[in-house]
Amino acid sequence: MDVQFSQESINEINRIIAQYPKERKKSALLPVLHVVQKETNGWLSVDTMDKVADILAIKPIEVYEVVTFYTMYFTKPVGKYVIEVCQTGPCMICGSDKIVSYLESKLGIKVGETTSDNIFTLRTVECLGACGYAPMLQIGEQYYENLTEERIDQIIHELGSTYSDKY
Repeated sequence: MDVQFSQESINEINRIIAQYPKERKKSALLPVLHVVQKETNGWLSVDTMDKVADILAIKPIEVYEVVTFYTMYFTKPVGKYVIEVCQTGPCMICGSDKIVSYLESKLGIKVGETTSDNIFTLRTVECLGACGYAPMLQIGEQYYENLTEERIDQIIHELGSTYSDKY
């Protein structure tokens, strides 16, 4: 498949690449992947990753390794909002397992799944660095801390109400 990026994305990719020495184009990989993932509906297909490899003059495996290592890149379609609940020690002690169970029940999905309307994807992740405010979750760049079931209801309603009355 011939993957094409918008002119705006190409301009941004070129701007990012220009920040690095010519012999170190690979250093632009992470920020380029962010640009591309944003354009490609939030996930990176093999064809898309191959195109990034071509742009950066690196082997496709080098892109695959990075994409599958970092949790901020997705290799399958995800919902408009990816809910990432911290599951490490402090959050678990403060009830993140209960938050995950509540979200599964409220959204009607399990961890790793996406709602049928493609609005929410639920994931658990390692430490998000807000241990003093546990339990917490991240949606995009936004942190939600000191979570309760009531706060979850508010967050889900605010995000989902535009798309569906079922939240």
